[in-house]
Amino acid sequence: MKEFDIEDAINEDGRWETISSEYLFRRPWLTVRHDKVRLPDGRINPEFYVLEYPDWVNIIAITADGEFVMERQYRHGLDKTCYELAAGVVEDGETPLEAARRELEEETGYGGGEWKELMLISGNPSTTSNLTHCFLAVGVEKVSAQHLDSTEDLSVCLLALDQVRQLLVSDKIRQSLMAAPLWKYFAENRLL
Repeated sequence: MKEFDIEDAINEDGRWETISSEYLFRRPWLTVRHDKVRLPDGRINPEFYVLEYPDWVNIIAITADGEFVMERQYRHGLDKTCYELAAGVVEDGETPLEAARRELEEETGYGGGEWKELMLISGNPSTTSNLTHCFLAVGVEKVSAQHLDSTEDLSVCLLALDQVRQLLVSDKIRQSLMAAPLWKYFAENRLL
């Protein structure tokens, strides 16, 4: 058994060899790639599918008064309206921090404050190619009106710490890429 080494926690051990690759579907928000791969032991998997997406960002935004800037948005995949963090895609030419600042202001009208990257996660490293950069912005304030995309329909909610904690412990944050940084924030700040 290999000894634990935090510096080697993510590496390329066991990497598969791509024998062939073809795109089955290409759209701005979804690209499906079909790969034929050889596993390290020599076995061939003729049908492995990868969903390619650009990197994403999400933001835990907290006002100077300690309120969490959250959104309520209908999600067709689940057919439910849910509480979420402000989030979006990293556009070509943007850094993740630039994308996070832009998305927060566009979706909520909030900006400013002190920013740091809280964590970097994958929604499903088995079948998706992108990463999600999770940011914490503290001391944000209302700086503009919302500037929503034509397909966005969301409302902004300011929630108290206890309300966000209640959402978490009651499993009411359904978007795992948003629940994970919230859990980390609450755990690191001993707020559970």
